[in-house]
Amino acid sequence: MLGSALLVVTLRDIIRCGLAMIVSFGALAGLYVLAGAPFVAGAQVLVYIGAISVLILFAIMLTQTKDAPSGLVFQTQAIPAGIAAIVLALILAITVTATDWSAAASRKWTWTGKPPEGQDGLGVAEALFRDYVLPFEVVSVLLLAAVIGGVFVAKRERPRVDEPEERG
Repeated sequence: MLGSALLVVTLRDIIRCGLAMIVSFGALAGLYVLAGAPFVAGAQVLVYIGAISVLILFAIMLTQTKDAPSGLVFQTQAIPAGIAAIVLALILAITVTATDWSAAASRKWTWTGKPPEGQDGLGVAEALFRDYVLPFEVVSVLLLAAVIGGVFVAKRERPRVDEPEERG
C-alpha cells in the first residue's frame, strides 16, 4: 500500500498515478478485511475504486490537451515538501518509539469468524433494496446518463488547429 501511495505522488504520467491510486485503495480494502471489517472493505471497493477512481481517470482522459506542459509544474514546492516529509517522518519515529508495544501485544484479541450482531451489512442491504429501491434505480439511471454524456463528449470531433479551414 505504501509503495503504490508513493507511486501516486512520484510518477510523472498522471494516468499511471491514477492507476497506482486504485492499487492503493485496493490495498486499503485488504487491510479493512484483515481488521475484521468486510462491510467497510466492500464500501471502499465500491465507492473509492468503483466510483471515485474511475471518475478521476475519466476526468484526466477527457481534459488532457496536447499543449499542456510536459515537465513538472510544481518543482518550486520540492524543498518545502521535503522538509514536511522529514518532519512527518520524525513525528512517526517518535510515536513508534514512545508506544508501549508490550502492553498492546498483551491484549487478548478474539475473532469468532463472524461479525458482531448488527454489523454484518445485512441491514443496510435490506434497507437499500427494499425501502429505497426507487432512489437506488434513479441514481443508477443518472450514472448511466453521465457515462453516455462522457462518451459523447470524448467522441465529439474537434477542429484541428494545424489544418487550415477549406473555403469555397
